Amino acid sequence: MVHHKDTKDTKGKANFLSKKIIGAAIEVHRCLGPGLLESAYEECLCHELALQRIPFERQVPLLVEYKGVHLECAYRLDLVVENLVIVELKAVEKMEPIYDAQLLTYLRLRNLWLGLLINFNVSTLKNGIKRLVNG
Repeated sequence: MVHHKDTKDTKGKANFLSKKIIGAAIEVHRCLGPGLLESAYEECLCHELALQRIPFERQVPLLVEYKGVHLECAYRLDLVVENLVIVELKAVEKMEPIYDAQLLTYLRLRNLWLGLLINFNVSTLKNGIKRLVNG
């Protein structure tokens, strides 16, 4: 069982990290602007996070457990930062509700609290950032 204090500390750290991740994403968007492929933004965001010495994993396989069985599904998380924040990147014309649903499911399956959905295909990045919390 997770103690309340641990949860509060974890949420505080996740919130702090999310600000740093958003700052890094804004820097990438400022340099590149909209209109590129998602893979280009992912590459550049990873470079920016590394420059800022923020530990992350990239294209992390998501294990799905179903009735006690671990299933190897084809899901990959774009970025997991310090094993606390899931970051899903998009470069789309319009954000769809299914993206929120997917990220919330990823958070639940990984038992993490905070996720960021970042769409780089916008003129101002703050309009393309969505924070989602599990629970």
